[in-house]
Amino acid sequence: MCKSCFFKTAMLLMILSFGNLSVFSVEFYVAIEGNDEYSGTRQKPFKTVTRAVTAAQEFFQQNKNDDCFIWLNAGDYVITNPLELNSAELKIGNGHLYFRSVAEEEKPLISGGKKVTGWIENSDGLWEAEVSGPEKIRELFMYKKRLIRARHPNNGYLRVKKVGDDRRTHFYFDEGDFPITKESDLPELVLLHDWSVSRIQVDEIDEEQNKLTAVDSIGARNPAFFNLDNWEPDPRYFLENSKVFLDNDYEWYFDEKSRTVFLQLPDDLNPNDLNIFVPVSEGIIKLTGNENKPLKNVHFEGISFKHSAWKIPEKGYAGVQACHFDSHSSQMGWSVVPAAVKAVWTENCSFSNCTFENLGGSGVWFGTGAKNCRIENSSFFDISGNGIMIGEGRDRKIDGETWYEAAPEQVALGNLISNCKIIDCGAQFFGAVGIWCGLTAETTIRNNEIYDLPYTGVSIGWMWNPQPTPCRDNTIEGNHIHHIMQTLSDGGGIYMLGLQPGSKLIGNRIHDVQINAGRAESNGMFLDEGTTDVVVAENLIYNIAKSPLRFHRATTNLVKENYLFCTEDNPPIRYNTTEEADIKKVKNKVYHQGDENYPEALEKAIEEWE
Repeated sequence: MCKSCFFKTAMLLMILSFGNLSVFSVEFYVAIEGNDEYSGTRQKPFKTVTRAVTAAQEFFQQNKNDDCFIWLNAGDYVITNPLELNSAELKIGNGHLYFRSVAEEEKPLISGGKKVTGWIENSDGLWEAEVSGPEKIRELFMYKKRLIRARHPNNGYLRVKKVGDDRRTHFYFDEGDFPITKESDLPELVLLHDWSVSRIQVDEIDEEQNKLTAVDSIGARNPAFFNLDNWEPDPRYFLENSKVFLDNDYEWYFDEKSRTVFLQLPDDLNPNDLNIFVPVSEGIIKLTGNENKPLKNVHFEGISFKHSAWKIPEKGYAGVQACHFDSHSSQMGWSVVPAAVKAVWTENCSFSNCTFENLGGSGVWFGTGAKNCRIENSSFFDISGNGIMIGEGRDRKIDGETWYEAAPEQVALGNLISNCKIIDCGAQFFGAVGIWCGLTAETTIRNNEIYDLPYTGVSIGWMWNPQPTPCRDNTIEGNHIHHIMQTLSDGGGIYMLGLQPGSKLIGNRIHDVQINAGRAESNGMFLDEGTTDVVVAENLIYNIAKSPLRFHRATTNLVKENYLFCTEDNPPIRYNTTEEADIKKVKNKVYHQGDENYPEALEKAIEEWE
């Protein structure tokens, strides 16, 4: 055999010997003007993403170690139910399935929304249209703008005058606080606790007693401290979705009985000329495997996702923390606001250069059994709940035993969130966070920008004591977190809790935490109950109304080489039921606003971080 032939043969054998390298691939194309009866070529594209997925399933039946590309042309691909990919039907071995945009400059959109049409202007100058779809409509979007569900007051809040005797179901208000609605048009109550929010239907408004009663407990039944008078004095609230509150441009109201949306717009706008959408599909993408056969190697690149619906429980949404809530049902444990994209038992799946916006639940959730998955270079904007979620809490059971004790190997492991922008989450459920990680291991959150949030930027951990769990070796590094905690309190740029050995908070820039509305303060970083064996190093924290760092019922941790810029009357570190001696401090640089060199030191620190 000649040397050239020998070399070519050796290279071919080397390629074939690597099971994770594909030697063949197939492409399918999707276009709005296509047809699902076509062959899916560039010249004869499919019309729907669902048809392309079916073609991919058929391909992987015979080619499980090869690659399949689904190319989406620009346009809006509307779905009424989530697009489901599961390992039982999608038999990917070492191959990969890619969803990609044909044109880099324009992202194709997968939308769970329905355009509202047939608007008629009534005698009151309001626009109205009948809407089919979800039983209760909670969001309305005009282009990228979330329209305002009619509320009172239009800005700011009312205050509870006096809590009722049971401290749970009713309270008293001052006469004239709000327009009294008809019995057939009772509003939704939105009441703010320190770090969470309740949304519940009003059952009765008693004009003689100035008494408002909800259909059930306002707030979670457990823990017991969710009594209405356990928060800031005279807690804040507002009322939403009554026709009498419809008094501002871009406000809307949904009449459930007639299934009619009423909308107020400026005089020069006609909604028939606008793109106005209501979310219909409860979820957009579901990636599902199982413990014995995870779904592997599915990748979305350059795709937009919009208009996912979620209907709160019949008896209301009683927030507990980070979009976990008491559903007021008989089930034990907490429920969770679902995500538009949900992945369980997945490995090496990813979203890159994608956009998630105008969503009614949360954004993306890599949950149980998610390993080595990635979210990179993507944007999250205007989301009702959490932006991104990794891992899970404590409630799942295996044969009656808590999952992390029965099978700790099921922990979400080795997942990455990097170079993402996460903005304006918690648009409806104010206790939401930009990135939530529960009991996770080897999670990396790196180089993201997170801002304009009502509550915390990043939350990691889900155990309120130092009890061992699979939570370990998590890294939050190089993130820029700012203008958060704008509505609620008792959180921070980064919120951490529980035993997380080997975890690190390194090189983050956190600033502009200026509002402290509740009973407890907000901070740059809040290291809560059980935080143990964590390194807090090289972070830059400034423009914080209270202390840059706060430890609460924490144990031994290391704080080193941080830049901590403080107001004149706040210490750099607050210790709540924490032994100061347990927090080892090494070479931190601390400045107070009264210091002569404060402005120059801050300017230099920002330049070094950038």
